[in-house]
Amino acid sequence: MKWRKLGKIFDPKDYILPDGCTEFAQSPQALVLPNAIRIYFSTRRRDETGKYLSHVAYADFDRTLSKVLEVSQHTIVPLGELGAFDEHGIFPLSPTRDGDRVLGYTTGWNRRVSVSADSAVGLTISTDNGRTFKRHGTGPVLASSLHEPFLVADAFVAKHGDRFHMWYIFGTEWSRVAEGQSPDRVYKIAHATSEDGISWAREGRQIVSSQLGSSECQALPTVAYVDGHYVMMFCFRSQFGFRDGRDGAYRIGCATSQDLTNWTRQEDAGIDVSREGWDSEMQCYPSIFECDGVVYLLYNGNQFGRNGFGVAVLER
Repeated sequence: MKWRKLGKIFDPKDYILPDGCTEFAQSPQALVLPNAIRIYFSTRRRDETGKYLSHVAYADFDRTLSKVLEVSQHTIVPLGELGAFDEHGIFPLSPTRDGDRVLGYTTGWNRRVSVSADSAVGLTISTDNGRTFKRHGTGPVLASSLHEPFLVADAFVAKHGDRFHMWYIFGTEWSRVAEGQSPDRVYKIAHATSEDGISWAREGRQIVSSQLGSSECQALPTVAYVDGHYVMMFCFRSQFGFRDGRDGAYRIGCATSQDLTNWTRQEDAGIDVSREGWDSEMQCYPSIFECDGVVYLLYNGNQFGRNGFGVAVLER
């Protein structure tokens, strides 16, 4: 695969965002509309203690992603109530069509004491073509379990035949690089299926091999059918040192499959960091989708999407 970069197409500093948010446009996820492409992303504001809260926003683009048509000014889905799994943020929201509804699978996160956060996957439903979403209950549809003990997150859902398929991540450990340092997590990509999009049967295993060893962190899988096989784009990084610059920071990875279950990781994803500019230190949170015969890859660059997101197109 070979991707041709079109550059950064959205910077949150250039727009007024909903819910008092002013920073970040993370994890762009596309919903193709009849006359536009709606891109959901996670943005942030600070609460009264100075800590971040993550909210969902969207930007509508024309169907070539060359022009911003509108940026949401309303609350798309409110944060969870006191003590809920999504009390402190939603990051990301992944939309998928189901008849006349749009299902929005959320990653809700909440602060912890011994570690920074925990997360789980929630379900929201839109009946106004993705403008707003309502929760399907207060709790999550997928959370930590016996064999997936931490940080269930980053759900991408698509319907193939009569079954829903979810690719997501689960945490395997928290650990410290040295005594007195803050702990960091390790997480891997997994797969589950469902008949109704609510109750999920997990495979209970890591489905994408690691290139950086057992402590490699894999995040945000998205899947599309391209030229006769399924393509998964995701990002990966080292457990430690990923915040300090290029070494160990997020890069984009790729895996392919013929059956949605067994995946072969490719050595080269066909895209890498630039020599300079907005994606010169890292590339993260990719999302692959097709519109009008063109395969697009949305992604974030330096500082985990603080300065917005860009796009690349697949050169067949």
